[in-house]
Amino acid sequence: MAIGRNKVTVVGAGNVGATTAQRVADAELADVVMVDILEGPPQGKGLDMMEACPVSGSDVNVIGTNDYKDSEGSDVVVITAGLPRKAGMSRDDLLKKNYEIVKVVTEQVVKHSPDSILIVVSNPLDAMVQTAYKVSGFPKERVMGMAGVLDSSRMRTFIAMELKVSVDNIHAFVLGGHGDDMVPLPRYSTVAGIPLPDLLSEERIDAIVQRTRKGGGEIVSYLKTGSAYYAPSASILEMVDAILKDKKKILPTAAYLEGEYGINGFYMGVPAKLGSKGVEEIIEIHLTNDERTALQKSAASVQELVGIIGVG
Repeated sequence: MAIGRNKVTVVGAGNVGATTAQRVADAELADVVMVDILEGPPQGKGLDMMEACPVSGSDVNVIGTNDYKDSEGSDVVVITAGLPRKAGMSRDDLLKKNYEIVKVVTEQVVKHSPDSILIVVSNPLDAMVQTAYKVSGFPKERVMGMAGVLDSSRMRTFIAMELKVSVDNIHAFVLGGHGDDMVPLPRYSTVAGIPLPDLLSEERIDAIVQRTRKGGGEIVSYLKTGSAYYAPSASILEMVDAILKDKKKILPTAAYLEGEYGINGFYMGVPAKLGSKGVEEIIEIHLTNDERTALQKSAASVQELVGIIGVG
């Protein structure tokens, strides 16, 4: 690896992991290591990406491997490993199997990259990031989950489709756990600075909120044998970019709460400032009673999962 260049390890060379690795390499953000337990696919995909770099003009190294030693000294580690959700499977079905996977992965990451920042993507997201936090022993700032950027991106897409405006004009706000109880916030969602309720009827907003909540499931129903990976990998890239460039960018992030929003001791999606130290600040916004109730319901769902695997 080149001296002085950032290093990003992606654990899991499936669709989400491989597409993330490609996006990081294409953006020339860092050298990339892709780790997977399968022999062959990470090596082949890594070499294929490396051979694309001359065309994209990206001077980074990309390798695929089965050995965590190759990930040594990573600045950021993205954990996508785990079983994918299949049609008819709830996020909860994945819980115990993916807990074991994330636990083993985290132990290896800590051994080889003790100063890294962890971004967990494996599902059920909020319980898996809690697992990585407890197993790693890292400070809370250096362990986070990717969900809110994705959920907000989906909401922005649906708003743009409804209003026929540029996605660049749209900011959308989603809080809570990554699942059916997530809390999209139309009041804080804007189009060129104009609050969404000033532009759309309550009925149309409710339809967008529901489609956002079911966004992952909608794609699973089309794909039949897999789940989304283009939008998730783009969302991961935005978080990695904010951290490596110390942008202090406020992004919806699964962060560890200690009293914020009335929630204590586990991970929830909240607006957070991301920079070189990881989660550098949690931004608290005023919620109506209905919004707070919805967030507490989402928190209860996360707390239940966390309790099942004993990482509370």
